[in-house]
Amino acid sequence: MADKTDKKLLEEITPIEEDFAQWYTDIVKKAELIDYSSVKGCVILRPYGYAVWENIQKIIDNMFKKTGHSNVYMPLFIPETLLNKEKDHIEGFAPEVAWVTRGGSEELTEKLCVRPTSETLFCEHYANTVKSYRDLPKLYNQWCSVVRWEKTTRPFLRTREFLWQEGHTVHATHEDALEETLRMLDVYADFCENYLCMPVVKGQKTDKEKFAGAVATYTVESMMHDGKALQAGTSHYFGDKFAKAFDIKYLDKNNELKYCFQTSWGISTRLIGGIIMAHGDNRGLVLPPAVAPVQIRIMPIASHKPGVLEKAGELKNRLEEKFRCDIDLTDTSAGFKFAEQEMRGIPLRLEIGPKDIEQNQCVFVRRDTSEKITCSIDVIESKAEELLNLISKNLYEKALENRRNKTFTAKNLDEIIEIAKTSTGFIKAMWCGDEKCEVILKEKADISSRCIVDEDHISDTCVCCGKKADKLLYWGTAY
Repeated sequence: MADKTDKKLLEEITPIEEDFAQWYTDIVKKAELIDYSSVKGCVILRPYGYAVWENIQKIIDNMFKKTGHSNVYMPLFIPETLLNKEKDHIEGFAPEVAWVTRGGSEELTEKLCVRPTSETLFCEHYANTVKSYRDLPKLYNQWCSVVRWEKTTRPFLRTREFLWQEGHTVHATHEDALEETLRMLDVYADFCENYLCMPVVKGQKTDKEKFAGAVATYTVESMMHDGKALQAGTSHYFGDKFAKAFDIKYLDKNNELKYCFQTSWGISTRLIGGIIMAHGDNRGLVLPPAVAPVQIRIMPIASHKPGVLEKAGELKNRLEEKFRCDIDLTDTSAGFKFAEQEMRGIPLRLEIGPKDIEQNQCVFVRRDTSEKITCSIDVIESKAEELLNLISKNLYEKALENRRNKTFTAKNLDEIIEIAKTSTGFIKAMWCGDEKCEVILKEKADISSRCIVDEDHISDTCVCCGKKADKLLYWGTAY
């Protein structure tokens, strides 16, 4: 039985160049990140996949707390009347809402929505708790799951239930709320680039692509290995739209009633899908060290020989004071152990055998480059830190180079259609601001606007209609 299991686990995954979608599916299964459930469109996060999410959560939750935010928790259910209070918001979410109509054996007098997002619940709470300028701002965040009844699903990228965080803040002024919106966008960009090693393009969504009910939506977009875009995080400025719908007012210093201004912002487990598609290769996962459940795996070589396991345990005790590490004590072959470590994307492998012990050395093997580095046992802590930093830097640079190679410019309709037909990637082009041009480009080139960016203009006319344009957009195909 063990031999069959080993053979199955070591099966070659579909090459990334042959079928990107199947390669992705192979990895999420064979790296034991998820399992499929009997609930259509929902997946089971296995311990290894959930551990990646926990590390993401720990890091960015600390970033939120450093910017003054507190965690809260809202109910899972939203009454239909509450959801209907902001017209644009409900219209945007209506097709994806799951409803509860019975409680036990009784029909409910009012339908309850299973939260697709929690704006309305936060608004109700703010209307009850904000009375004076002294109560402001309120900077809240929630970690939870949400449900959106998607028709087409894919693990991490789009499932009917998924885990996320949603920040919700309320402020006294437009300026304060907009500043918060952009500050949290910067937090997302910092997190993606410096912890997930995923370069991002940062900008504003068009009105067609903005969040339902928002005045403005800002986004960080990352490019995957295949050239498609992943919306890695969004931050929304609501102005006083929700405040007026929910009557959220405060008394200012002059004892005058004023409407509040709000924001919301979120990331989700789709970031794990982004990690896979930005960094993975034909041997499996390649995890950024910051979020890897195991950063260093110790591999005893000829473990049956005297002193090898004892030395491996000694090294683990030293390393785990600073790093997440473990020892592979399974009775499988060395080849299988190496392949499994690579499939799981563990950043560093540390090999230690009888000859190494004699020479007071060990061998580190990098997951990203397969480079072997011989190291004195006396300095393994500092060498491990150096190598993990190099791995992070290399992953970022490789992803950035991929983006450079797959970013194009277009100055007219024929050019953008031809680029979209022959290449997958970001296309930088000018836009006049008319939604009709977005629709035309979707129909003729099968691309969507990703975000408006603050970069040098490449021309003065719209890539679609030829009219005067002052907005530079990134266009592309997105997950």
